[in-house]
Amino acid sequence: MSLTEAILENPLVYRLWQAPFADRKLAPVLAHNDLRETRRVLDVGCGPGTNAPHFQHAYYLGLDFNPHYIESARRRFRGNFEVADVTKYNAEPGTRFDFILINSILHHIDDENTEHILSHLRTLLTPDGHVHILELVLPDQSGIARTLAHMDRGKYARPLERWRELFSKHFDTEIFEPYPLGMFGVPLWNMIYFKGRALR
Repeated sequence: MSLTEAILENPLVYRLWQAPFADRKLAPVLAHNDLRETRRVLDVGCGPGTNAPHFQHAYYLGLDFNPHYIESARRRFRGNFEVADVTKYNAEPGTRFDFILINSILHHIDDENTEHILSHLRTLLTPDGHVHILELVLPDQSGIARTLAHMDRGKYARPLERWRELFSKHFDTEIFEPYPLGMFGVPLWNMIYFKGRALR
């Protein structure tokens, strides 16, 4: 683990690092969905509860591998938070969610385990439910966004079409929307927002 990775494992440091970008990262989800209508939410890779305030009205379950993040989330937010390796996570039989959020975790995970995660999460959606995925895109062209994608803690940032291929194996695409994430009008990261229903 690098020094940067070790520092970002601290919940307070992570929250401060994410603070300028958290709402902007979630912007396409907020633009295309009325979160007040959500009933049961699964937040995969919830970190220290960054997105939990948007779902205080609903049943909410956040999963993260980092026990310090989960401890911080439990102190700060209402909801259920569990330490879990999402590559091995299996929900209780019969558990279903109408809103599954995967926020910037799959670029930390190789193809085989990403496929496993998506395959399992597909089975957890209610008939009217959707998966919502926000992910880091590896740009084709050189520039600051490509450099920062290579420098990210996650080693599996993928080109846009590779994300499309992975998502469409498990879900019917409703929205596939690239968007920039940056500061002061300068794009620093290329992102993708995906919304889909489970393939039956």
